[in-house]
Amino acid sequence: MKRTEVARYWEANAETWTRHARAGYDIYRDGLNTPGFIEMLPPVRGLCGIDIGCGEGSNTRALAQLGARMHAIDVAPTFIRHARDAESAGPLGVVYLVADAADLPFDSGSFDFATAFMSMMDMADPGRALCETARVLRPGGFLQFSILHPCFVPPHRRVLRNADRTTRAIEIAGYFDATDGRIDTFRFGSVPQWEREKTEPFRVPRFHRTLSGWVDLVVEAGLVIQRFGEPRVSVELAKTEPTLEDTRVAPLFLHIRVIKPAPPPANRP
Repeated sequence: MKRTEVARYWEANAETWTRHARAGYDIYRDGLNTPGFIEMLPPVRGLCGIDIGCGEGSNTRALAQLGARMHAIDVAPTFIRHARDAESAGPLGVVYLVADAADLPFDSGSFDFATAFMSMMDMADPGRALCETARVLRPGGFLQFSILHPCFVPPHRRVLRNADRTTRAIEIAGYFDATDGRIDTFRFGSVPQWEREKTEPFRVPRFHRTLSGWVDLVVEAGLVIQRFGEPRVSVELAKTEPTLEDTRVAPLFLHIRVIKPAPPPANRP
């Protein structure tokens, strides 16, 4: 699937996605994924950052509230419009641009760090996006990104529940089956029925890669893996938000932090 086609799907999703996310229906993001990502993030206060695939800007704003000077990009104009509206309503100094991660409109070495919340996995060419990210990072800068866990969210995944709705196991299949833009349809799980009746489900191009495939892309971009994170909910949160309880059986998300190596010091004569 071509990048332009991927962008059309995300533009079609953007209006409803923004409304549902801001209504609190994305409980995996709000209850687990973003808090775990922020907890793993190094200090960013005073640093200049780029958020790649920012969507409606919620996570970008969280980074700005931590003291980072943020730019952010997304391929969907509607996402950027909503992000800019939020910036106008509560200025944090974030600059939002419509742009593609595979062709970043910034000079080399522009940023101290980069983030990509659940966006790299939805790109037709994440290898090129990683190379572009490496280009715009300063030596010693880092990229932290999150994706669906390739080991536990392959092309087939089903949560098997007990009679009391607790999770018994996660059924998976097709781990080695690469997908190139297979269209998956889904909704945020907590969307109420009255809202479901008036909105279409999201249609998302799926690009599954194995864990080793992701590692290869990182290495080919000249980046060095620094840390992995596999967030899971606490026992207490699982009791209050039972939908998230499956993440105590197997991780749904994988967080990866990589660094751009600084060049070795020049040899003195």
